[in-house]
Amino acid sequence: MISRPPRPRDRGIPEATVARLPVYLRALQALQDRGTLTISSEALASAAGVNSAKLRKDLSHLGSYGTRGVGYEVEYLVYQISRELGLTQDWAVAIVGIGNLGRALANYGGFGTRGFRIAALLDADPAMVGQNVASLDVRHIDSLEEVVRTKGVSIGVITTPAAAAQGVATRFVEAGVASILNFAPVVLNVPDGVDVRKVDLSIELQILAFHAQRRADGDGRGAERAGLELM
Repeated sequence: MISRPPRPRDRGIPEATVARLPVYLRALQALQDRGTLTISSEALASAAGVNSAKLRKDLSHLGSYGTRGVGYEVEYLVYQISRELGLTQDWAVAIVGIGNLGRALANYGGFGTRGFRIAALLDADPAMVGQNVASLDVRHIDSLEEVVRTKGVSIGVITTPAAAAQGVATRFVEAGVASILNFAPVVLNVPDGVDVRKVDLSIELQILAFHAQRRADGDGRGAERAGLELM
């Protein structure tokens, strides 16, 4: 039977809080690496880039309220958040689409320390099949169902071209995978009960471009106003 990552919202944790938990965890792990034992909510909020009231409310959903005058115990809070996110388990991940992005993800060493094990790499290109990437032989996409079953894959990652993404997602779901990370620039249609997270780098760049343009426009208007005042 294929296990699946827990869904914190099923326990009444708001989705927005779930999205911030990994940010808190990253900040806490950095503090832990520096030997920090306890931290105040204000200091942790600053490290995570949120306000302290929001952080305290988020952590209260985990049953963690800290100690007055002391703050939070870093090691225990790391454990609490890791447990809530399912990172105290080993999650097998399969990546489909071993182009530049797929290769980069396969070679990223940070997944293993966070509970994610890259168990399989698959591609539809016969020229790619059999190549060794990140110590794994690339399998043909036709073996996806077998790979999911034999490797116990819980999370599917799609880094294919847009035209192929829906077909891959459908096969993942039919094979029993209910958690999908999609990098393809397309909206996937999946049944209820299947979690899909979409990462679209082009959208993020467009949002940054919007803010950059706003700043540039603001600087231009400021210079124009300054020129008028000097006239």
